[in-house]
Amino acid sequence: MSRIQTTLSSLAAESRKGLIPFITAGDPAPELTVPLMHALVAGGADIIELGVPFSDPMADGPVIQRASERALANGVGLKQVLQFVREFRQSNQATPVVLMGYANPIERMGAATFVDAAAQAGVDGVLVVDYPPEECEEFAGLLAGKSMDLIFLLAPTSTEERIAQVGRIASGYVYYVSLKGVTGSGHLDLEAVGSKIPEIRKHVKVPVGVGFGVRDGETARAIASVSDAVVIGSRIIQELENTPRERAVQAVQDFISGIRAALDK
Repeated sequence: MSRIQTTLSSLAAESRKGLIPFITAGDPAPELTVPLMHALVAGGADIIELGVPFSDPMADGPVIQRASERALANGVGLKQVLQFVREFRQSNQATPVVLMGYANPIERMGAATFVDAAAQAGVDGVLVVDYPPEECEEFAGLLAGKSMDLIFLLAPTSTEERIAQVGRIASGYVYYVSLKGVTGSGHLDLEAVGSKIPEIRKHVKVPVGVGFGVRDGETARAIASVSDAVVIGSRIIQELENTPRERAVQAVQDFISGIRAALDK
């Protein structure tokens, strides 16, 4: 059983909901990435999604696009991201880390080489936005051989056929994007989310995390009422953008602590 599966099973046994924050590796500065990861854990994160900077993050809204641009300008790519995970693992062997990004950096490194390097670094799961389920069974097998999970996105527009395809391959959890469009956009429609989750659960046996549009404790708690975990990303990046660098780590910890408290009410 992977670290992700162990973590989410333990939460379910305690009737608690998972908190999965996202940050972009290398933003706002490379030397802050590992301290920010530790701050997320201190604030109550159960799993960390670590964004791999990419020049054309097509599924991301302007907030995370800006984070990727800053990270790339700071010289951070996939190899540096893996190094951040290695550093994080020096003092944290428990919290699962998921790399979230796009196919191009993995393809450039080579899938098998990437999987080996990610496993050695201490990565627990991979979410590749532009890897469709019907084309990555071999990649899923490589990850499974190293006890890592392949996580997929599902959306309001996902057909029953696509949900079933994801259900056959996905492990760890699936990430349901609650809005049509890109990250950080739109208005959260809890009723629409609540009606889609049962359709997903018919085919997907792993936990369902929900993100896009989660901005505060109130929306996080609402999402948690219909899901297994809450994913929050753009709002954290905004916190980093609006906070002086010397206070960024504490600001993120305080923000996540507030979300955690709302989920545990």
